[in-house]
Parts: sequence; structure tokens; C-alpha cells
Amino acid sequence: MENNKKTVDYLGYTPEEYKYFNKNAWIVLIAFSIIYCFLYCGRLNLSYIMPQMMAEEGWTEMDLGILSSILFWTYGMGHMFNGRLGEIFGVNKFIVAGLFLSAIANLLIGFQSSLVIIAICWGFNGYFQSMLWGPGMALLSNWWPRNKRGFATGFANAFSGLGQCFAAITVSIGVVVLPSIGWRAGFIVPVFFMVAAGIVYIILTKENPTKIGLKEYVDPDKVSNAQDEELKALVKEKGKLYPYIYLFSKWRFDCWLFIIAGSSIARYGLLTWVPTYYVQEFGVDVKEGALGTILLPLGMAFGTFIIPWISDKYFSENRIPLVVICAAVAGATVFFFRLVEPGTLAGVLLFTAGFFIYAINGLVWAYATDVGGRAFAGTASGVLDAFAYLGAACQALFFGSVLSSSGNWTLVFTCVAGVCAAIIVISIIAGSGIKKKPESEE
Repeated sequence: MENNKKTVDYLGYTPEEYKYFNKNAWIVLIAFSIIYCFLYCGRLNLSYIMPQMMAEEGWTEMDLGILSSILFWTYGMGHMFNGRLGEIFGVNKFIVAGLFLSAIANLLIGFQSSLVIIAICWGFNGYFQSMLWGPGMALLSNWWPRNKRGFATGFANAFSGLGQCFAAITVSIGVVVLPSIGWRAGFIVPVFFMVAAGIVYIILTKENPTKIGLKEYVDPDKVSNAQDEELKALVKEKGKLYPYIYLFSKWRFDCWLFIIAGSSIARYGLLTWVPTYYVQEFGVDVKEGALGTILLPLGMAFGTFIIPWISDKYFSENRIPLVVICAAVAGATVFFFRLVEPGTLAGVLLFTAGFFIYAINGLVWAYATDVGGRAFAGTASGVLDAFAYLGAACQALFFGSVLSSSGNWTLVFTCVAGVCAAIIVISIIAGSGIKKKPESEE
């Protein structure tokens, strides 16, 4: 946040209070971003270790596709409730509990040999992982006003992109450090990084300004501030579950549900299967397959940071045009990726695809905090993430089935490009007729 007297009225604080508030806002943002970064080490580790699991245990792509989809289903269903529950019972409690429970689930998997037991643990892991993002968006809304939320949510989401890189790195470290236990190292080693991040988070973060002796900030956007107060009053009057009624009754919000579902099909269609594609089609080993595709999540990290930040500056009234641009570039890039072999060009294409696909997610979270505000940004984010992982679960089952039956990688990448085209159509519909007025008046 800029300490600029011409554009900032200190958010209702004295200059000294604002300085203290601003310092803690940054601490919260960085601490949450780091903890979410390392959370991915206990989620995407499966994607990077799947080839070794198939090689050692004889499991098929369909087996692992089903296993992968289980997390998406439980993760998605958990988001439907945990964003709201976190707002009711305390966002930091949910964030910390979710991280440590996920670490335990991963550790248990590292000592199993039964695919059924692994699937059960992986399902619980999905629910535990869903306890962080929705409450996290509520946390950031408590500290960052509307005109900075695209930056704040994009910053946190960028670290999730970096987390995808760390997932690949920690799996590779596990394979190197503990080769004697095989694929199990991909679940045991990442746990240590998750726990360390959780300890740092507990020490540093406060849930809202009142926890450091300040009152809540006054949003410099008067319309947004009024909307926050209006939504809080509605929740108090109509009950704690009213946010669901409010959100689902808005047709543009419903369009965003399909946008995020499509974005996740494209995102996880690449994250889940590109490492296996490299191993099966080009004969690289597991470690090289993971590291060779690391430009994909790295691109995601940059895209979801840069594009939402741009939307704050130029598209804060309507973020849809950027969604259309990102989907178009991502679809074209994925279509051409299938024509090249691993190397520099493939790396550039993976980075570009990741940049624009995950930028859509960053725009979604900025929209979620816009529509929910400080009243229920966590609920809005949770519902959107539930639909995101409905899409992720569908891709895991569909692509796993396609690859088991035919090994048709061209169909996989063509479908991902087609989903990007569908996002363009839905976005154009969602953006039609938007005027310069607050979301609550639509």
C-alpha cells in the first residue's frame, strides 16, 4: 500500500496507526502466501510421483487418474463450506488446522501400500487442503482495501504457482535423498517443508486489525465501504447462511463459476499430465520429467501476480476483458505445444500457457473479494473454488480414461485448448452490459 496523502486518507487511521496497520497487512500477505506456497507440496506431489508409482506398483493411468480425482472432489466439496465456516469460527484457526492435518495425511500415505487406503487418505487430504484458500481470501480482505485486492490476491496466488514449483523440487529431493523407499519419498519429504511454513505462519499473523489493537480500516472506495456495511447488515439480519443465497442469485457470479471450472480443467489438465507425457512419450525419467516441466507452474506464478495487478489499475470495474485475452492466448499456446518435443521451445510454450491460464484464476479471486467484500469474501472464494475443483476432478477422470484406453495425447491437449475457447464465450456473456456500478446493484 502506498503512503500517499493525495490518494490515501490513511484508511481512517492516524498516520502512526496507518504505518502499524500497513506493516501488519504486508506481514499477513507474505505469511499467508508462503504457507499456501508450501501447501502445494502436499497436493501436487502426486502428479510428479505418479510415473514412479505406476512403474513400481503396476498401477495404470486410470488407477492414478481416479486417485488424483478423489482429492479434487473432497477439496471442492470442502471449499463449499470451509470458506463460510472459517468466517464464522475464525479464519486463522482453519488455515493452521488445515495445513497440519494435510501434512499428517501425506505422512500416512508414505507408509501405505494399499491403493484403497491411499485413496482414503488422499481424500481426507483434499478436505484438509480446502480449509485454507477461502479463509485466506477472507483474511486478505480484512487487511487490503478494494483498490489493492487484485494485487493482494494475485500476490498470494502467485505463491501458489511457486508452490507448484516447490512440489516438483521437493519430490525430486525426496527421490534423491531417500531412493530406497521409492515413490513414498514423494509424500514424506514434502511434509517437513509444510510444517516449517506452518510454524512461521503461527508466529507472524493476526486475523484482523482488531487483533493488534486497531479498529477496522475504512475503505477509500466509498461505494465499496458502503457495500461492506450493507452485506454485513444483511448477514446479521438474515442469518449466517444468507451469503449463499445472495451469491447464487447473481447470474454474473454463476457465469464466473463456469469460468473458474474451465480454467481448472485447463490448469490441472496440464499440471497433472504433462510430467507423465514427458516420461511416456519422450522417455525421460521421473526427476527430469518433474524438473523439465517446472516452467509451467513458474509461468503460472508470474501470470497470476501480474494480470490481477493490471486489472486493479485498468479494469477494476470489469475484469472480464482480461479473462478473454488470457483464455485466447492460453488456448492457442496449448494447441501448438502438442507439436513440439521437450526443449527450449516447449519450455517457452509451457511458461506462456501457465502464465495466461493461471492469470484467469487470479482474476477470479479478485472478483471474489469484490463481490463478497469484508462481509463474506471467504464464502465467495470457497464457492468459486468448489466449482474450480469440480472441473479439476472431471479432467482427472476424463483424461485418465482417455490415456488408459488409447494413449491419445493429442486429444488431451486439443481438449484443453477447446476449454479455453469455451471460457471466452462464457466470459463475453458475463461481461455484457456491465456498467460502472457496484456489484451489489447488478
